[in-house]
Amino acid sequence: MTRKALIWISENQTLRQKLPRYRFVQRAVSRFMPGEELADALAAGEIVKKKGIASFFTLLGENITEPAEAEKVARHYIDALPEIKQKGLDGQISIKLTQLGLDLGEELCYQNLAAIVNRAKEFDNWVWIDMEQSKYVDRTLALYKKARKEYTKVGVCLQSYLYRTGKDLEELLPLSPGIRLVKGAYAEPINLAYPKKKDVDANFMMLAKVLLSNIKKQGVTFGVGTHDLGLIRKVQQEAETLGLSKSDYEFELLYGVQSEEQLRLAQAGHRVRCLISYGHFWFPWYVRRLAERPANIFFAVKQLFRN
Repeated sequence: MTRKALIWISENQTLRQKLPRYRFVQRAVSRFMPGEELADALAAGEIVKKKGIASFFTLLGENITEPAEAEKVARHYIDALPEIKQKGLDGQISIKLTQLGLDLGEELCYQNLAAIVNRAKEFDNWVWIDMEQSKYVDRTLALYKKARKEYTKVGVCLQSYLYRTGKDLEELLPLSPGIRLVKGAYAEPINLAYPKKKDVDANFMMLAKVLLSNIKKQGVTFGVGTHDLGLIRKVQQEAETLGLSKSDYEFELLYGVQSEEQLRLAQAGHRVRCLISYGHFWFPWYVRRLAERPANIFFAVKQLFRN
């Protein structure tokens, strides 16, 4: 019930506009976001780099309704890539297709995506495509496949709470894809998604085993996108069973979440990447982070009183 309530809050337009104005809400989000500007995110990237942890950078925002605004987002990422390089960071970018105009049409969206991908080629860097609500999955995967034909270092996110994801993964494997596997953070009907956490977790592990077993066979690039310590341990055990090295796959966690675990994994020799978000459109993203792991509410309240 807590998760459903939080997701409802994240999608309510009135609350999206009103709640971010309150100082206590702004203070609470600071645990999960270093600031609203790219410079803030890059500074955080330099901090985690000193701990042996790489970075993702993502400008918050979704469901753009104006072509000029979508093009502005694309230009932001195009300009961000040389700044990441200049800072000497192992930093990749992660984007949402609705932020590039997917609601306005696939052609416009792909033009913006292709511009970003072509810029990333110049720096031999990765572009990762986030997965949004289930209604976007088919279009997201279609545009991912198109971009993947043009450049190998393009990855996509898959969500274990959707029933369809096993079939989607099977279709992607021949492409030697880059896959970030997550549980999922949107409200979906029970005819499309597992309603129970134990089933989402079981599917996550099943998909993880498929991905791990295809790292060598199909050239899969695999990012384990979870903060669930139990699943992290199970992935480690499965990788060891398959004879994989710690550098064959990567653990990917959010800034400010399970920070001690991120450090522990890095110190143990695992590849770890921290997703650093920034931008003005932070409220729905922040509430969905709380919904993913309601225990985060406790940490948010602690941060509020500390401030």
